[in-house]
Amino acid sequence: MTNVVITGTGLFTPEHAIDNDALVATFNTWVDRENARYSQAIAAGEREPLAYSSSEFIEKASGIKSRYVLDATGILDPERMRPRLPVRQNDEPSIQCEMALDAARQALTAAGVKAQDIDLVIVACSNLERAYPAVAVELQDALGAGGYGYDMNVACSSATFALEAAANAIVSGSVKRALVVNPEICSAHLNFRDRDSHFIFGDACTAMVLEADDIATAPTRFEILGTRLVTRFSNAIRNNAGFLNRVTDSDPLESDKLFVQEGRRVFKEVCPLVAKLITDHLASLELSGEDVTRMWLHQANRHMNDLIGRKVLGFEPDETQAPIILDHYANTSSAGSIIAFHLHHDQLETGDIGVICSFGAGYSAGSVVVRRC
Repeated sequence: MTNVVITGTGLFTPEHAIDNDALVATFNTWVDRENARYSQAIAAGEREPLAYSSSEFIEKASGIKSRYVLDATGILDPERMRPRLPVRQNDEPSIQCEMALDAARQALTAAGVKAQDIDLVIVACSNLERAYPAVAVELQDALGAGGYGYDMNVACSSATFALEAAANAIVSGSVKRALVVNPEICSAHLNFRDRDSHFIFGDACTAMVLEADDIATAPTRFEILGTRLVTRFSNAIRNNAGFLNRVTDSDPLESDKLFVQEGRRVFKEVCPLVAKLITDHLASLELSGEDVTRMWLHQANRHMNDLIGRKVLGFEPDETQAPIILDHYANTSSAGSIIAFHLHHDQLETGDIGVICSFGAGYSAGSVVVRRC
């Protein structure tokens, strides 16, 4: 049987960063203006005044201190409160392709692989900037890669689902090398006027090279011991933006066309689902939490990761055992667990076991168990 290894990773980080204090200042300015605008209705008891946000509230709720974004000026403008990204002409690279090129080239260099030797390109993320042509095919062309490419979307779990698809293609013999890229522009679907979620997301792009082990030359390799996926339908995390909006005559600026979630419900329902997925997956490989050196978990909420870590490992993991990157990157959807892997895998020794796990809307969750070669 063909063994599949991860041989290179890459990370694109935007130049702009917004810390909690700056984000809160904009939000609270907007709150003051809205409360003044509706002051008579508020005084008459017909409308509740909007509440302020605070850096302390954000960090306590999520563990997030800052985030990287493609554009900070539009987000921090109280009149706009969303990124300002210029329209790209059809003969220009798309924004996601441009992000992906940066991360992909890093991953290819780390793997010691030329772009033309890639047989499969998968672009997997929570939102794609257009319906077609596929960003993956655009990226394939821009890189000069061979084979074929396609886009996929399983929200925050997109990276682990794509890892399974790429690994299966290699095991089947249809390809020998694959590139998985996760260009996440989360700031574009975040409601910066919602106190409960205005701080959650950031932008980033990750990339991974997967190869058949017998042709890999990279000195650092992680063998994929197994993958396991699960989905369960839930409306607790939802985004209703889509091509049907224009024919249903719905308002494209309505809040339901952006990220919406029931946070407490998600916490209660997703944590046990993910912990069971990982535990059962390890057991199927004749492993347990005691065998795991590191967990690279989805970076959505510090409290969720701590709880999942306790359930899987049997103790409270420290940041060596379960690295946290969301304090500086915030939630970058499918890229989060891969950022953690990219930044925190060098210290593992030969034979060490790790788990890459992502989870989110759907509900969906993916577990990838790897071993340092």
